[in-house]
Amino acid sequence: MFRLEDLTLFVRAAALSSFSETAREAGIPPAQVSSAIKRLETSLNIRLFARSTRSLRLTPEGESWLPYATQMLDTLQAGLQKIQTHGDALSGTLQIAVPSDLGRNLLLNVFQDFRQQHPALRLRILFSDQIADVFKDPVDVAFRYGHIEDASYVSLPVASENRRVLVASPAWLARHGEPQTPADLAHLNCLTYVLRGRVYDRWTFTANGEVHDVQVQSTITSDDAEVIRRLAIAGEGIATKSWLDVSEDVQVGRLKLLLPGYQGDRVPLNMICPHRKQLSPAVRLLYDAVRARCEALQARMP
Repeated sequence: MFRLEDLTLFVRAAALSSFSETAREAGIPPAQVSSAIKRLETSLNIRLFARSTRSLRLTPEGESWLPYATQMLDTLQAGLQKIQTHGDALSGTLQIAVPSDLGRNLLLNVFQDFRQQHPALRLRILFSDQIADVFKDPVDVAFRYGHIEDASYVSLPVASENRRVLVASPAWLARHGEPQTPADLAHLNCLTYVLRGRVYDRWTFTANGEVHDVQVQSTITSDDAEVIRRLAIAGEGIATKSWLDVSEDVQVGRLKLLLPGYQGDRVPLNMICPHRKQLSPAVRLLYDAVRARCEALQARMP
């Protein structure tokens, strides 16, 4: 008879290609992961992983058995949710990771409304722009910008057509004038963002099928997207931001859209889960609430 914990560790080890990473994620010693895999291999009478000092990969037998192990976990999880859910009440703790700017200025209200609709549910919200930090803490769901290429995680689209837009405060524009082409940005102060040591100071725009790349200069750089937004509102320079982050600022006049004839990069927003089993009723309902809010804003995107 298979242990549920052993099956779970096998599926995660297959996804992460590392016993140590699987142990870190589960909060257990690496030896415990190794023991779990050995128990499964003994029960199945096959080798699931080919191990070496530098790599870990599934054997052909392990690859063949992985979909069945995943299906068993999904079935067990669905059964547990069926017997543990009483009526429409949601309870327990839902742990959410979200980018700083998006979380504070848009999604926080969605989270508050969601919790008021489900008073027995507790929310733990982690604000971070660092994607790697999301999985250092045990979270149920994360909202992240960009294209999710890691097949280890479950990814659901929230705002797939969201794009970057160019913005500045009316006060800054009154002092420095409004750029007419992307090339003008090279001579104006632009607020740049840094992520994992890389400064994003080359901005790309598209118009009529032609791509415009501009190297910009900045007197202020930050690794916090919320700081860049605040600096733009305060009149420190021009920023390129996700439309979702600044749509309300544009609507009330704190920021003005620039170069409307040029399209910025596409930055889709996705909801990701470390495990398929974490697509619980609470997560699915939260996904619906966030997606509805973002779709309403995306419909107003220029």
